[in-house]
Amino acid sequence: MKFLKFPENFTWGVATASYQIEGAWNEDGKGESIWDRASHTPGKIKNGDTGDIACDHYHRYEEDIQLMKELGIQAYRFSISWPRIFPTGKGKVNQKGVSFYDKVINSLLENEIEPVITLFHWDLPAALQDIGGWENKEVVNTYVEYASYLFNHFGDRVKMWITFNEPMVFTIGFYSEGFFGETSVRSGVLAARNVNIAHARAVNAYRNSLHADGKIGITLDLFPVYPMTTSSLDKTATQIIDGVFNRLFLDPVLKGEYPSDILRIFTGILSLPPIPEQDLKLLRENLIDFLGMNHYRPLRVHADSPKSLTDINSLLVNDRIEGHTYSEMGWEVYPDGLYDLLSRIDKDYDHPLIYITENGMACKDDVIIDGIVQDNDRIDYLKHYLEAAHRAINKGVKLKGYFVWTLMDNFEWLHGFSKRFGLIRVDFTTLERTWKKSAYWYRDLIKKNGFYHDSDEP
Repeated sequence: MKFLKFPENFTWGVATASYQIEGAWNEDGKGESIWDRASHTPGKIKNGDTGDIACDHYHRYEEDIQLMKELGIQAYRFSISWPRIFPTGKGKVNQKGVSFYDKVINSLLENEIEPVITLFHWDLPAALQDIGGWENKEVVNTYVEYASYLFNHFGDRVKMWITFNEPMVFTIGFYSEGFFGETSVRSGVLAARNVNIAHARAVNAYRNSLHADGKIGITLDLFPVYPMTTSSLDKTATQIIDGVFNRLFLDPVLKGEYPSDILRIFTGILSLPPIPEQDLKLLRENLIDFLGMNHYRPLRVHADSPKSLTDINSLLVNDRIEGHTYSEMGWEVYPDGLYDLLSRIDKDYDHPLIYITENGMACKDDVIIDGIVQDNDRIDYLKHYLEAAHRAINKGVKLKGYFVWTLMDNFEWLHGFSKRFGLIRVDFTTLERTWKKSAYWYRDLIKKNGFYHDSDEP
């Protein structure tokens, strides 16, 4: 049995997202978001669930902040609902929306919890999607105006900012899966390029804002990528998948460039226009202060033939591997992948500051004894992933903090309320909050700044 102690000043937190927890979808002047629209579209969300009420955090934020205080949370990563601030994405500010976040931020600070704000966690104002969403460069301009307002209004109290959450998902992912109607990988890649420019311009706007004394970064969903065999085809496939899922987003924010091999592939397949030199200059001049990393699973790849190398989806192996563990999301549990990923980013990108801004596990959570959810599988998951993180720190990786996904069960996007990731269980009928065993475990970890890895603490 070994006690794994983390460095002094290591930050322990939890993360949430506005649409997944807030509810109050049309209250106090809030505008419609693309997720309001999606959840009100029959057949779009599992079981017809919506985020109309979600966890009702909009009305229960004080209760939820007290839960965080009891847990000992040191930092809370949450996102701002853009249409709650600007109902149609731009124009007149909705002061009631601003007041809500003022109250949340002030309450966090009163309870000695650092607010960490994500500017955009997928809930684009629907009015902006109506003009083309992230494919339209006008939306980039509008985003920068929105970001600048937040920096200047909240920046006196908020010192850690994240421009975007998982741009790969809401650009290439959403478009290739037909979330907006027509399936178009080309549109997704063009949207991704625009988002990278929006990010760089927002970084620049922050550094020229009234309160530019904090740090600004981005959160990327990142994956270690492994070939299924030692063949040269699988080796090439691994490079391609790593390029699309990781380097296409890491390189712009940490190097100010795009991976040439992936640009070459996409340009050939999708007939993309060249990237303007002024865009590359903007990226180079606005590199991030820290990298936020969301990590849940590895990717395993296999290429059947040279021709299959041009079909990204066909390279991903989705079959379960015998003897491996999988979460309720069907995601492979592979803690060594986190160590590999942290080590690789440290080596390839000149030792950046890193925060794990999301990591967690969806579990059944259906056994409750003495009022406590018995989620031993989640505790086991967290122990093994944090052991991998600890190994990476000992190797010299500049990992500065860890945010569990998530504080409480919530609206899990297309899965509705069918998947539970929280440390706190939410009854979506009564909205009652119930502690899970993992919440007590995480509370004790924070108190001690470490945990016993090989077995339960005596």
